Amino acid sequence: MSETPELIRSLHDPACYDHAAGPVRVIETHVSHVLLTGEFAYKIKKPLNLGFLDFSSLDKRLHACRDEVRLNRRLAPAIYLDVVPIAGSPAAPRINGAGAAFEYAVKMRQFPPDATLDRLDVQGQMTARQVETIADTIARFHLQGCARAAEGQPWGSPDAIRQPVAQNFLQIAPHLEAAADRRQLDTLRRWSDAEHARLAPLMAARKRDGFVRECHGDLHLGNLAWVDDRLLVFDCLEFNPELRWIDIQSEAAFAYMDLLQRGHADWAWLFLNAWLEQTGDYAGLALLRYYAVYRALVRAKVAAIRSGQTAGPERAAALAETRALLELATALTHPRPLRLDVTHGLSGSGKTTVTRALMQAPGAIRLRSDVERKRLAGLDALARSGSAVGAHLYAADATRQTYRRLAELAGQLLGAGWPVIVDATFTARWQRELLRETARAHQVEFHILDFPVAAATLRERIVHRSRTGSDASEADLAVLQHQLDTEEPLGADERADIIDVSQ
Repeated sequence: MSETPELIRSLHDPACYDHAAGPVRVIETHVSHVLLTGEFAYKIKKPLNLGFLDFSSLDKRLHACRDEVRLNRRLAPAIYLDVVPIAGSPAAPRINGAGAAFEYAVKMRQFPPDATLDRLDVQGQMTARQVETIADTIARFHLQGCARAAEGQPWGSPDAIRQPVAQNFLQIAPHLEAAADRRQLDTLRRWSDAEHARLAPLMAARKRDGFVRECHGDLHLGNLAWVDDRLLVFDCLEFNPELRWIDIQSEAAFAYMDLLQRGHADWAWLFLNAWLEQTGDYAGLALLRYYAVYRALVRAKVAAIRSGQTAGPERAAALAETRALLELATALTHPRPLRLDVTHGLSGSGKTTVTRALMQAPGAIRLRSDVERKRLAGLDALARSGSAVGAHLYAADATRQTYRRLAELAGQLLGAGWPVIVDATFTARWQRELLRETARAHQVEFHILDFPVAAATLRERIVHRSRTGSDASEADLAVLQHQLDTEEPLGADERADIIDVSQ
């Protein structure tokens, strides 16, 4: 970092502020200084022009401050308060002082710096519930809180997507000394080029269909915090519209990759499944692997550049991080072995609990009939339809439509290279045959996860679940009795596909 500017040194004095301030602490990044005063924090942008960002003039810094507040209020309105002028002089500054402003700052409500999830993760204090909260929050943001790119805007087109990917390779290559590292990078470049050519029609279609939106742009654990038992999403990328007007799958891929890099493959799958279940954007998953590789290589670029700016142990650590990220990117280019698993069990048999564990390890995309049935009817997952047994959402036609949709989605996911688990009762043989045919069409293994549970136990579980109302299932005792009366047992010819999951 450069020498501390006079303005930042002066702002250590609590008298510079228009409110009571305790001892002032400063956090410096490559592009800003953040002053922590106790109740409030002030972010001042450095007068830099780095090409991808330009804060070189006061007007440009003011514009960037206003953008930062506007963008971050979408997710953290209680934190991002205002853009405030700094009057006086660098030697004697006054926050919100009288007279002409010579600088501007983003005023924020301060929260504990050690509440960020990257720090909680290092301390072993992060939880699966927080991961699911991230997914739910970002999914709602993508669905309801993001503006959609207009057709005439350049962002999100295949060419716009390719440019930063190509730049990554050019910027990483000069910093790689080992021949094996250079070969690995070249293999990744050829894979990325081929994938872009293959996926370009889908990218263009996604732009036309409104999936390119004004996203957060920098979604990783360092920009997430857990404050007062609630998730705080902050520090949207304000300085370059090309990097935030992106496909929502690119944003999800960033968080997915971040969790993988931190050694949390199970949470990466948990995040991805929860986000997909909320957004329903299974068709876009064909792009996620491409975007995840890109995100890993952005990190590799940062580490590679750092290796060229340091020496000794720091340089060795940066090179090791670069290699680890190249390995992660390479691993992401290889899909997991494909398989299609379906459940067989009545309501309350534990299907959702077991498939939740299986989707995290060894890892798969889970489709739930309870969720997709409601999505087809235009309902949220936790909405109550009030449907009687055999009526409305649970009428025979609605059930056929639901299972056909599950088969369609499973086929899409298998075709895109993702293993699939389908969580549904599958009490009728035709339902199981429909998914078996899907597996056969994609030439993948097919398994039936069987959940044999006594009727009395099922009744106890359903009564308990109905009291909490915390699951998408609407099954009650009447539904269970209907299932018991109409279930078609597994046939002898299905036995070879069964995996017994006793609950």
